[in-house]
Amino acid sequence: MQAIVPYLNFNGNASEALSFYCKALNGAVIYQQAYSESPMEFDPAFKDKIMHATFKAGDLTLMASDTNGKFTVSPGTNVSLSMNFDDIESIDKTFAAMSAGSNITMPLQDTFWGARFGMLIDKFGVSWMFNCELKKVEGEQAETLDITG
Repeated sequence: MQAIVPYLNFNGNASEALSFYCKALNGAVIYQQAYSESPMEFDPAFKDKIMHATFKAGDLTLMASDTNGKFTVSPGTNVSLSMNFDDIESIDKTFAAMSAGSNITMPLQDTFWGARFGMLIDKFGVSWMFNCELKKVEGEQAETLDITG
């Protein structure tokens, strides 16, 4: 398992927040993708909103996104802890263990971005994301998934 990365969710102002963090924390957005740049279905009003971004400042890494228009977040519900795994066996085992007494908000599954991914809120109310990049066989693509809820 790799380091835990905080994942911040916003109600449409992720770009503004990331700009602020770049200045305040002397960092940079190293990756950014809008909803319109993905194969996901989305509310047209969110086409230019951030589907996913990665921010770095020194050893600090944050990930961020805007909600997809089908739900909103509020203070206290807008941060998840994201775990990245190096192999499928580890992510499957950890997701199963963490699922005890949890609310699974997205079952663990293969995604269009080439990873096995799932989300849950554990029995203590903490939101977790699980991600493992899939090993690609040349010419093979990951299955397309609709996570718009």
